[in-house]
This record gives sequence, structure tokens and C-alpha cells, in this order.
Amino acid sequence: MRDYLVAMLALPLLFLVWVVVQWITRQYAMRHPEFGPPREDGSGCGSSCQCGSGGSCKKQK
Repeated sequence: MRDYLVAMLALPLLFLVWVVVQWITRQYAMRHPEFGPPREDGSGCGSSCQCGSGGSCKKQK
């Protein structure tokens, strides 16, 4: 029972921490535009294209 309660509290807490971290990075990027936009999870070359396996990346062109 104790493990269940810990899991039910820990998972939403970890999700909330991740949302706060993303918010902080977006705020930092707005204050420092010289670094460009923040990279989101799954964006950029190599996330869904075949760049790493010898293919060409449409995002780089």
C-alpha cells in the first residue's frame, strides 16, 4: 500500500517538475534571444528523419 501511495505522489510531482523546467527554459530563451529559440523535445535533426542512418534531413535544407 505504501509503494502505491509513493508512486501516486511521485509521478505527478515529476511531471510538474518537468513542466516547470520547460517553462524556465522558455523564459530564459525569451530574455536571451541571441541564443535562438529553445529546442523542444523531439525537434531537430535526427529525431524522426533518417539522418543518422545515411539518409538526408529535410530540416537542414
